[in-house]
Amino acid sequence: FAVSSGHDAIADAGGQVIADDGEAPLHQRPSIGRAMSILAIGIIIWWAPLVLARVVFGAEHTLWREAVFFSKAALVTFGGAYAVLPYVSQQAVETYQWLAPGQMLDGLGLAESTPGPLIMVLQFVGFLGGWNQPGNLSPLAAATLGALITTWATFIPCFIWIFMGAPSIERLRGNKGLASALSAVTAAVVGVVLNLAVWFGIHILFPAGRELDWFAVVITALVFIGLLRWKWDVIPVVLGGGALGLMSTLVRGS
Repeated sequence: FAVSSGHDAIADAGGQVIADDGEAPLHQRPSIGRAMSILAIGIIIWWAPLVLARVVFGAEHTLWREAVFFSKAALVTFGGAYAVLPYVSQQAVETYQWLAPGQMLDGLGLAESTPGPLIMVLQFVGFLGGWNQPGNLSPLAAATLGALITTWATFIPCFIWIFMGAPSIERLRGNKGLASALSAVTAAVVGVVLNLAVWFGIHILFPAGRELDWFAVVITALVFIGLLRWKWDVIPVVLGGGALGLMSTLVRGS
């Protein structure tokens, strides 16, 4: 059969797009000078608006604290959003008190049920932090700036690491020492994600430190069994959980 599309067609037409045995173009070759230039420019782009917030609003303002906190969080996001959420949840709720545990649960629910990466839940945290602790700004202005600063501090460092490390990917992918280190990181991330599940589970099953919520227990058990035994699709589970939660709120409110 003649292949007119797909991977085989590409291979027949001109071979591999990126050859493993060929010499890499100049812009793809690792260079310490290039990496340092990217790092220097990236740090300026990263911190310029954050330092401006420090100058304008002061070191004690929520916006500067969010800038520093989410910049640190961006440096430890090994494993994706689930790996950093335990740290963010505990610090934002317990240390800085930017939002309540229930609001953190709401943010995760919104992030899970709407388009876009889960890490955008951090923008929700930054928004509520500015809203609840606006300082000398209006709540809406502080919340909007908080969301913008959080997004900036979360994503810009990631671009810096990508641009710095991309030329070295091909050389490092066969490094056994690095592979072992990443395996250890992966194992640690599993524990971190488990910690996240326990933290959220406690606040869902025992809302606001009160008695056990049996409705939440039943839904949790039903969904767990459905996903494990009957392989339910995630989208209907999310939509169904949202509908049941809304019904529960309406019934209890009445």
